[in-house]
Amino acid sequence: MLKTLLKSVREYKKASILCPIFMVGEAAMEILIPWLTTFIIRELRLLSENSAYQVNTKIIIICSVAMVVCALFALFCGVIGARLAATASSGFAHNLREDMYNNLQTYSFANIDNFSTSSLITRITTDVTNVQNAYQMCIRMLVRAPILFISAIAMTCVIEPSMAGIFVGAAVFLAIVVAVCMLRVMPYFRTMFKKYDKLNSVVQEDLTAIRVVKSYVREEREIQKMHAATQDVYNYSVKAERILTIMMPCVMFAMFATIIVILVVGSNMVMGNIAGNVKPDDIQALISYAMQIMQGVIMVAMCINFISLSKGSMDRICEVLNEKTTLPKPENPVSEIKDGSVDFENVSFAYSQKSEVSVLQDINIHINAGETVGIIGATGSGKTSLVSLIPRLYDTTGGTVKVGGVNVKDYNLDVLRNKVAMVLQKNVLFSGTVAENLRWGDENATDEELRFAARQACAEEFIDALPGGFNYDLGQGGVNVSGGQKQRLCIARALLKKPYVIIFDDSTSAVDTKTDALIRESLKKYAPQTTKIIIAQRIASVQDSDKIIVLDEGKIASLGTHDQLIKSNGIYREVYESQMKGGDKDE
Repeated sequence: MLKTLLKSVREYKKASILCPIFMVGEAAMEILIPWLTTFIIRELRLLSENSAYQVNTKIIIICSVAMVVCALFALFCGVIGARLAATASSGFAHNLREDMYNNLQTYSFANIDNFSTSSLITRITTDVTNVQNAYQMCIRMLVRAPILFISAIAMTCVIEPSMAGIFVGAAVFLAIVVAVCMLRVMPYFRTMFKKYDKLNSVVQEDLTAIRVVKSYVREEREIQKMHAATQDVYNYSVKAERILTIMMPCVMFAMFATIIVILVVGSNMVMGNIAGNVKPDDIQALISYAMQIMQGVIMVAMCINFISLSKGSMDRICEVLNEKTTLPKPENPVSEIKDGSVDFENVSFAYSQKSEVSVLQDINIHINAGETVGIIGATGSGKTSLVSLIPRLYDTTGGTVKVGGVNVKDYNLDVLRNKVAMVLQKNVLFSGTVAENLRWGDENATDEELRFAARQACAEEFIDALPGGFNYDLGQGGVNVSGGQKQRLCIARALLKKPYVIIFDDSTSAVDTKTDALIRESLKKYAPQTTKIIIAQRIASVQDSDKIIVLDEGKIASLGTHDQLIKSNGIYREVYESQMKGGDKDE
């Protein structure tokens, strides 16, 4: 896990290495200051015991100057170390988010199905922030604390070895408390992150569907859902924090108990009641070292707190980074597509390798370049799954899909998808102008090409009627246009790719039958060599196709022209007659 995460440090390795070095410098200076203090106190003690004693002012001046230098150097090291820690941790988080997002872009649809959108958002935001904080604590505090602890123990041994045992005992006590707390708190943190995913899911869903919420007057119900989600996060957070709050009282108890023991044992050594080498001027140094040792333990406890909080985040981030695409790259990818012919040869498909039931079974189809093919079938019959195999959004579990006579698995994926355009069932537009959205199809498209694609999709007229025309801002998700207008913009965007194959996945369902017919007529006129595959619920949308595929429970029930299916397929004829009676025909 650490190996995976630390790959994202990259150009911030220098800052990550220098920060601990400066932390060592700061800790060393803090250790020296109490030791230097003992020389000054000794001189003053000797003077108080004997008024005739000649104070060695040179020692006092040298020690005082040395203490000031140590304090300034410690300040310098602390400031630089803090800056380096901030730079390294922020840079690490920056790279980590980029690496996660870049890996997400390589995912197939099958990979994406393993994660919810809300979970991915939480991982890229909250989880990375947790890891960033833990990383900063580790390269700063987790280096400084052990140095303070070990050095303070060493200096205590120089003064009086038996005193070191008191410090070690206190440290062991605190280590046990911290370990028990961490073991108990980590399960709560892991559950809390799952609750964060649920919280983000509720927020995302409500904001995306805010118009539906308001139109059905469901605000109160959604508020209750939000309250329940936030309450879950709160409950587990409180449970975790209650356990963590035990640590600080234990640390304070150990600190003050240690100071009391030092004073009692040290004073008895000074008076000769107990064997030892402690002198009156050593008491102050021992108390300072005790404070530093306890401070070191507190720092370690804080670091462990952050690490335990981020452990679950680390696991979740690594899941995203380690997820490998289910669409492996070919060794020698084909970089050119001959034409728009499509072949399905004994194709079967299931969304999961563990699934016992295939979504598609024994599919055999040949589509010539330039043909128009319609696909109809009941909901869940496998229509979208079938066409998703052509641009290799998923891989088959059996059989072969070919485009231009070549297995789609042998193509460079960018080449294949640039020549196989798919207008999805759910139309998605992005923030920006009409022109910016259309140029997703071709970022170098001229204004004339934009207008021509819009004309083919029967979108030119309504675009010109918008304020600003092609420069009209669509708003987030295209909220400023209707569903039918969205569909026509998405069709125009796909046409700008100049594809060999274009797939319409029920992508004219929101337009009227007249506009639907005009779009099909335009495509036949302006893109005769482009293979057109149309999934539709309306038979009127596919009845002029060169062939029509009727899918039923993942199998081809019938295949033929409209006239052939009217004669040979009772289900097709029944659907056609019911739609014609309802007036669902081209005007």
